[in-house]
Amino acid sequence: MATEAVKYIKNVFRSGFELNDIDWTPWSEPGRIGVDHHVLWAPDEAAGEDSAGLLLRFPPTAHGDFHEHLGYELMLVLDGQLDHSDGVSYFKGDLVVEGPGTEHRMSSGSGCTVLAVRTRPASPRAPKKPIREVVSAGS
Repeated sequence: MATEAVKYIKNVFRSGFELNDIDWTPWSEPGRIGVDHHVLWAPDEAAGEDSAGLLLRFPPTAHGDFHEHLGYELMLVLDGQLDHSDGVSYFKGDLVVEGPGTEHRMSSGSGCTVLAVRTRPASPRAPKKPIREVVSAGS
């Protein structure tokens, strides 16, 4: 499958959560509620490439599934507040790198937009301990 050699999105910080000039697709997957994504690049089995680059948009109270990383994941918060299931929150401009074997569910009580880059896929898991509940920012 041919891909674009260069993909350009001007100033992703300019409008944060909205970024209305790109195409967003609902991410329908078990355990995911309300997350939209925009694929920058996807795994290409034919080329032996299993990394992925995504823009993720979490409306208020949206969340991903609980999963384990099989490789590294880099997350740059472009706008809003990203909430980690371990209780830590990240804000616009924060850069988070999680290594192989880390597990989490990301959410946002108030809404956020994130650049996510994975070097390898993630695998769904069941939490082994209680995790942070997803609540709206006003609760």
